[in-house]
This record gives sequence, structure tokens and C-alpha cells, in this order.
Amino acid sequence: MDLKEYLFEQLGRIDPKVLAFVTRQVKRLPFVRRRIDREYEKMMAGLEESLKPYRDDFVSYERLPGEGRDKTEILAEMRELNEREESRWKDGFVSGAVYHGDDEHVGFLDQVYSVASQCNPLHSDLWPSTTKYEAEVVSMTAHMLGAGTAVAAVPERKICGTVTSGGTESILLAMKTYRDRARDTRGVTRPNMVVPSTVHAAFDKASQYFRIELRRVPVKPDCRADVAATRRAVDRNTVAVVGSAPSFPHGVVDPIAELSELARERGIGFHTDACLGGFVLPWAEKLGYDVPAFDFRLPGVTSMSADTHKYGYAAKGTSVVLYRGLDLRRYQYYTATDWPGGLYFSPTFAGSRPGALSAACWAALVSTGESGYLDATKRILETAATIREGIESIPRLRVLGDPLWVIAFVSESLDIYEVMEFMTGRRWNLNGLHKPPAVHICVTLRHTQQGVADRFVADLRDAVAHVRAHPGEKGKMAPIYGLAATVPFRAEVAELLTRYMDMLYKV
Repeated sequence: MDLKEYLFEQLGRIDPKVLAFVTRQVKRLPFVRRRIDREYEKMMAGLEESLKPYRDDFVSYERLPGEGRDKTEILAEMRELNEREESRWKDGFVSGAVYHGDDEHVGFLDQVYSVASQCNPLHSDLWPSTTKYEAEVVSMTAHMLGAGTAVAAVPERKICGTVTSGGTESILLAMKTYRDRARDTRGVTRPNMVVPSTVHAAFDKASQYFRIELRRVPVKPDCRADVAATRRAVDRNTVAVVGSAPSFPHGVVDPIAELSELARERGIGFHTDACLGGFVLPWAEKLGYDVPAFDFRLPGVTSMSADTHKYGYAAKGTSVVLYRGLDLRRYQYYTATDWPGGLYFSPTFAGSRPGALSAACWAALVSTGESGYLDATKRILETAATIREGIESIPRLRVLGDPLWVIAFVSESLDIYEVMEFMTGRRWNLNGLHKPPAVHICVTLRHTQQGVADRFVADLRDAVAHVRAHPGEKGKMAPIYGLAATVPFRAEVAELLTRYMDMLYKV
């Protein structure tokens, strides 16, 4: 064990609150602060070149140009930028990110967007077409996720919802809704939500934004939520219990039936986060795959999130949040009745919204249809099976859980981040995970192209062989991922991420 490993081990035994206090005090010492800042600057300098690759090739604008540029010139420049970037995802080297990407489909959505580019759902009297699109998107998504069964059982609890800007907004709105309902109906002033440790970071964001205590429950060895531990974490201030279908890190579906029934018994809301799986799992079930119950067919599920801009194949910027009953959805709404500007209301966080994205979402759903989603899901799951079998055939790698199409893998004897870095050198863009250190690939239609799955497995086999032959080889990203995974000072990792975001906005 080297000195750094020894120090990390000893620091890990200190009470986190004490450690955080000591860290804050030490960081205030001027010479310590200067040393920390120098280290950060060195790390950021190493990343800046990859974050700002166009500085030497294109003009940058800190201020408005004195005269407007020629529109033809602007379009030519934008096309060149796009051409530099698109081959990587088009050729199937990227995990997730672009879920369809076919030229004909993208071209169709572009045409739809141009038709509706001026639409704004805020002005429903001017653009009733947009409200038609959104209402139908919500209804189609709800029926895909068990609304028919739910309404047949309890007619007054119709499944309803709204279109949002993405999965994060859907999740934030749902948690805000549960907080406000609990305050109104139960007098809860110190709300908490109980979630698996693998739940999406958007729930942590909701916790921070809305002051809802986040109670993370560790998952079991199969990466699924622990029902017994969840039951112990719930109390009279719990406003919502959450499960994922599937979880982003490991691609496994939590035991939604047991979790939602636990919540129902206690009179607590239950949210299924199906942002990633909402437009895959229903079709996987129809294709005969073993899909555990996760949607509104379960009486305890009171809300869901499903991203239309992922496997719904809509343009980026839309998702759907669904609720069991109009009365629950109403806690999401915002109204202002005494503003000098007149009556004001909005169903989601934004006021003005891009109606063209809602139109493109509607067009994606109705142009794909059930047969299209079945075909796409079949291709994705078959490709994912090939990739999973390939990973499992490589010595020193192990797949986590029992995933269908989001496949995470670890290694007990190799630095998995060095494996990922080698894959990056082969053009692959994969997701690095923590707790445990792992890597995953989220399979999309881009990976179903001929030869992509075989190429991934072959490159991964080469990556493992290289890391075995060159242990401890330094790279650009592997040390950073490793540091973030092991350093006990989480505030320092947060500081690094904050500086990273600052750099994104640097001209």
C-alpha cells in the first residue's frame, strides 16, 4: 500500500462531518488555498484543449459583431462544425446520447420543427395546435404505460400529465408536487423522499432545490433497490418513495411492485422513474422479454417520468411526467392571480416554451407507431444481448446485475477507468460510473448498425489486453475518474466539477 492509499484509508475512517469541518478550516489557510488553486489550474489546463477545440479554426465572439454576418456564411460554418462532430455518434461509437439518428428521421423532425418554429404553448389562444400536440403526447404515453388498466380499476383516477423539457424537469416537478401535497394535506414541513442509491442525480437536484431530505437506501448485490431497507427509511415525513425502471448506472429494474405497495400501504406517493425505459420496457414485454411490473397497472404507482427524447425518438428537449389523478397533477401547476401584468399560469417550470419541440415530439410518436417501436426495441435488445455476451466472454470483466440494454461492467483486477480510456482512444464514448468503479454502454439504434456490436467487443478485448500489459499507465481521464471515485473530500470533487462548468462558458 502506498502513502496515498494509506492516507485515503485512514481518512475514510473519520466521521464525515468532522472531516468536512477540518477540511473547511484547513482550506482557509492562505498557503493551502494557493496550492489547491494551482493544482486545479493544472488539471483544468489539461482539459481545456479538448473542451475548446475550435479556437484556432473559427472566430470567437465576446461581443456582438458591429455588422451582422452573412447568413450563408453562418450556415456554412455551422455545417462544418456539425460535420466534425457527427461521425462519432452516427457510426455508433457513443453510449446513449443519440437514440435514433437516422438521416431520414432527423430530416423529418427538422421539417416539423420549421413548420411550428414560432409556436409557444404559453399562448394557447394563439397556438391551440400546440396544446393538441401536447395533450395527445401525454395520452399516448399514458396508455403505453398502463393507463387503460388503471382507469378501468378506478375511473376517477385518470392518468394525466404534462410535457416537460426533459427527464430532470419531469423528476423535479414530481418531487415538488409530492412536497406541496404533503404540506397541504398532511401538514408536513420537513419532507423527505426515500430513494435507492442508484436513482438518477435529478432526485438529488430536487432535494437541493426544494429542501426535501434525500434518504438514499443502498441497493442489494443485484443492483436493485432493497425493499426492507426502504421500509425502515420511511417515516411520517416521507412524501415519496422512488424506484427506477431501469436505473441509469446499471440498467436494472427495481422491484417496483414491492416498493409501490409499501408506499400505498403508508398512504405515500410512489414515483417510477422510467425516463430511460419508458419507451423500451412496454415493447420488450410485448416481445416476450421478462419485464417486471413497473407502471400504472400497479395500484401503488402514483406518478411516472418517461423521456420522449430518448427511446421515444423525439428531438432533444421533451419528456412526459404522468400522475394518477387530476388532483395530484394540480399541485404541479403555478398560478398568479394578483400580478399587475394580468392573470398568469404555467403547468411546468418554464413560461414560454418551444412549441416546435412538442410538435416534433408528437410527430415522432405518430410516425413511429406501435410497430415501429416494437421493431426498434427488438433490434436494440438483440444487439445488447450480443454486446453483453461479448463482455462476459472477456476474462477479468464482469457484468453488473441482469440488464437488458444498459450494460455496466467492472473488473476486480484491472483499473476499469484505464480500460475506458483505451476505448476512448478507439473513438468510443462510454459512461464512467462510481460505487463501484464501472463503465457502461447504453445501447441505441446507432449500435444496431452492421458490425458495430462486434467492433465494440473486439475493441474492449484489446483494451483489457492492453491494460493487463501496461498496468498503471497514465492517461488524461483515467486519473480524474479514479480520483473522483476514491478521494474522501467530496467538496473538492464538487469544486473540480464547478470549475469544469465555468470553463464550458469561457469564450
